[in-house]
Amino acid sequence: MRNIKMTIEYDGGRYLGWQRLGDSDKTIQGKIENILSEMTGSKVEIIGSGRTDAGAHARGQVANFKTESKLELAAMQEFLNRYLPQDIVVKELEEVPERFHARYHAAGKKYSYYVWNNVVPSAFERKYSYHYPGNLDVDRMNEACRKLVGTHDFIGFSSLKKSKKSTVRTVNEITISREGNLLHFEFIGEGFLYNMIRIMMGTLLEIGAGTMEPEYIDAIFESGIRSDAGMTVPSQGLFLDEVYYD
Repeated sequence: MRNIKMTIEYDGGRYLGWQRLGDSDKTIQGKIENILSEMTGSKVEIIGSGRTDAGAHARGQVANFKTESKLELAAMQEFLNRYLPQDIVVKELEEVPERFHARYHAAGKKYSYYVWNNVVPSAFERKYSYHYPGNLDVDRMNEACRKLVGTHDFIGFSSLKKSKKSTVRTVNEITISREGNLLHFEFIGEGFLYNMIRIMMGTLLEIGAGTMEPEYIDAIFESGIRSDAGMTVPSQGLFLDEVYYD
């Protein structure tokens, strides 16, 4: 039995997210599994490094699948990219040890979020960024980012209900850069809770706009209450850039 690791790029704009849904074929996982099953002649299930939300994108999603197929990797990749929708691309295939698991063995992830920060919206960036027309103070947002970095209980920055599983996560780095009207926020961490980046982004934007103080990050950690944090920004500005493995 071969174990194949995939690196996948996709525009999630017309999909209901990564995870396969029983009553819909509009998921990334479902589309890839259908083509893999056709290619190999047997049912194939893929394991993703994690879920991405409906409408979110990926430059470096990682998944793995097991197969008895003898096809060469180059032939597999060519078949997949020929028959997958054009907004899903398999960038790389690699044969890995049988024990490799895309989700359990992931050591960290890098995400980007983009904000179009101008009164006038962009016809081209609208599908891949959130339009925020107000003034944003990057220094204030950077001060808040420094508070978010580290190991904390991020339940207040998540849409998760109370869970028996730990909601403590480590964020290694958050950076903000600007190119013209486009703000690029980059998040690197060991793992992220459900909607955690989108809620941190909503909070950072409120701080940048001056409606919330950077010090309020500490209060959200202390309370652990979702409603104390900012809004959940839309998904179209979110990209999974890379998954790290030891």
